[in-house]
Amino acid sequence: MPIHTMRAIRLHGHGGPEVLRYDEVPIPEPGPGEVLVRVHAVGINPPDWYLRDGMSNLPPETRPKFSLPTIPGTDLSGVIEAVAEDVDGFSVGDEVFGLLRFPGFEGSTYAEYVAAPASDLTLKPAGIDHVHAAGAPMSGLTAWQYLIELGHDHPSPFQAAQHRPVPLDARTTVLINGAAGGVGHFALQLAKWKGARVIAVASGAHESFLRELGADEFIDYTKSRPEELVHDVDLVLDAVGGPDSKRFLHTLKRGGSQFPVFFGEFDEEENATLGVTVTGTTVRSNSAQLAELGRLLDTGTVRVAIDSTFALADARAAHERAARGHIQGKLVLTVA
Repeated sequence: MPIHTMRAIRLHGHGGPEVLRYDEVPIPEPGPGEVLVRVHAVGINPPDWYLRDGMSNLPPETRPKFSLPTIPGTDLSGVIEAVAEDVDGFSVGDEVFGLLRFPGFEGSTYAEYVAAPASDLTLKPAGIDHVHAAGAPMSGLTAWQYLIELGHDHPSPFQAAQHRPVPLDARTTVLINGAAGGVGHFALQLAKWKGARVIAVASGAHESFLRELGADEFIDYTKSRPEELVHDVDLVLDAVGGPDSKRFLHTLKRGGSQFPVFFGEFDEEENATLGVTVTGTTVRSNSAQLAELGRLLDTGTVRVAIDSTFALADARAAHERAARGHIQGKLVLTVA
C-alpha cells in the first residue's frame, strides 16, 4: 500500500515555541507548475517565529494573510519525488534547494514532503550537503538582494524609495552589524567576494569565527560602541535593525548608505542633514540568484555556518534555541 500521510509541524494557534505541534497530515499533491519534494533539511528563519507568534511585530496593514492550521517554513533542501506535467527543467531524483513562496507564508517546509513551485527551486550544489543547503536560501538571498542585486521591483511597505545596492569593490568599507547571524555571515562573505573591506560587529564569542570568514576588523559590541570607534564607512548593513539602528548613521561618511534588514526608526530630516541614504527591502524568492549563490557555495567561496541542527519533531527546541539569540550561522531541522 502506498503511504499517503506524512509528519509535519503545524500551528493551530499563536504563541511561544510550545504551540508547534508534530502532526500527521496528507502528503500534498503537486499542482500546475509544482514538484513534490522529499524534504531532507529545513532552514529556520525569523519569519517562522513571526508567523508562530501571530506577526505582532508587523504593522497590521503589512501582515500577510494566512489561515490556521498552517505548516511554517520557507527554506528547504531535498529530492524531487514527482513533477507536474507542465514543469520542464527538473526530473525525479534531482537534488534541489530553495526559498518557497516568500514573502508569503505558504512555504510549508516544516514537513516530510512539500509541493513546491518549480520556479522557486534550483539544483542543490553538489559540494555541500542538504543541511548546509537548507541554511542558505532566505539568509543568502537577503544578503544578495541587499548587497549584490535586488532581483525584483516590488516596493518596500516601509519606505517610498526603491532599494539600490551600493557597488562594492576594494575602495569600499562596509560595516556589518549582527555579522555572525544568518544574514550577517553571508553578507560578510559576499562583501569580501566583491573585494570590500569589512568591519564585523558582534559579541566577543564570535570574533574568531568572523575573522575566519574574512572580517578585516572586529568590534565586540558588548565592550565598545561602534559609532564611537568607526567613521567614514561607505555602507552599514544592519542585520539586527530595529529601534537602535540609527546610531550607526554616525559611522557613515557623507554620501554613505545604511541598509537595515529589519526596518528601524529613522528621521528623514536627520538623514538629509547627515547626507546619507537609508533604504531596505523585503527578500523575495529568486531561483536565478540562488543558483548564482549556489555556485559560490559549490566552490567554497561562500560557506554556510551551522549553529545547530534539530530533528523535525524537535522544532520546539529549535525555536527555543532561536529565542536565546547569539546564533552563529544557521539553525536547521533535519528531516531524513
